[in-house]
Amino acid sequence: METPETAASAPPPKPDDPDDLDYRRAFEHAPVGMVLSRNRTMVDCNAQLCEMFGATRQALVGQSFRVLYPSVAEFERIGKRMEPILNASGRYADNRMMRRLDGPLRGETFWCHVTGHALNRAQPHEAGIWTFEDLGSRRAAKAQLTPREREVAAQVMQGLTSKEIGRVLAISHRTVELHRARLMRKYGAATTAELVQKLMAG
Repeated sequence: METPETAASAPPPKPDDPDDLDYRRAFEHAPVGMVLSRNRTMVDCNAQLCEMFGATRQALVGQSFRVLYPSVAEFERIGKRMEPILNASGRYADNRMMRRLDGPLRGETFWCHVTGHALNRAQPHEAGIWTFEDLGSRRAAKAQLTPREREVAAQVMQGLTSKEIGRVLAISHRTVELHRARLMRKYGAATTAELVQKLMAG
């Protein structure tokens, strides 16, 4: 029979053993889209990503991330832009326009916040973990934008100035200002703050 003395001397209960945690289940049911990648190819993804892009896991695994971009040019440009940042810190984040692959919203574009962690900074695309968050609340981006306008819009949403955007995209700040002006006309925005609000709303 346990006495107060033996109870007091008993060791405290151990916390749950991390080995008992179901990491696969945590990955599968994460509230954001998650992807494991190798050389910019999806090797695994969770249910939220499938729902976001309107595709089955079987349709995504083994595919290049290219299928989720509005154009091949944007896929290539963003890939090149990520490399030095991933080399330096191992991490990357931005807002970009993505394209739904299938389902009732097939082909529609939407703003997405993307974050990534390179497992090997020396070879940043070799293997990584990526998360995707739909910023448009499943509403398509209605304005028809050129690839460059989409890139400028993504940087405007990050709060960058025209000069900063120019450095990121390797274009002049005057070119950025032209694209910004076109974006404001297309979205009927009078200020940058209003433009950002409308971009976020789709």
